[in-house]
Amino acid sequence: MQPWHFVVVEDAGTKRRIREAAEVEEHEFYTRRAPQEWLDALAALGTDEHKPFLETAPVLIAVFVQKYGERPDGSRIPHYYAVESVGLATGLLITALHHAGLATLTHTPSPMGFLGDILGRPPSERPFLLLVVGYPAADARVPDIRKKPLEQIVTYVPTPETDSPSNP
Repeated sequence: MQPWHFVVVEDAGTKRRIREAAEVEEHEFYTRRAPQEWLDALAALGTDEHKPFLETAPVLIAVFVQKYGERPDGSRIPHYYAVESVGLATGLLITALHHAGLATLTHTPSPMGFLGDILGRPPSERPFLLLVVGYPAADARVPDIRKKPLEQIVTYVPTPETDSPSNP
């Protein structure tokens, strides 16, 4: 059913409006909504309510989930597993962008209703995430994020021993 819609934003004025609206939500998050434990976890990333990259990046891609589709007669078609489908489609998009040599950053201010308003999306869609895309700046700083070792994220289920020829 492809329950997604991608809006590519290159216009400076639209990016500025998105930044301004996102920073309002981020200010609320950092000053009122986020528990201290969450703020402590974010501290290592050096992030705060200021999001200049939303305006300076060459491209923003707003990803929307389509909660339902519409038939020619106007009746609704429910989209099952829409969030999972959009997550997969977004992951493939990010991989393709990285393969093309571009850098990406996922940004998810909450709530994100302002994206639908600014970008004129219909009520059947809700924002999923905002993808910031471009070549990294020469002075870009990337946090030293350590990944979990493989044994912490993968479990192999052993195959029972058999005398079959396929398992010597």
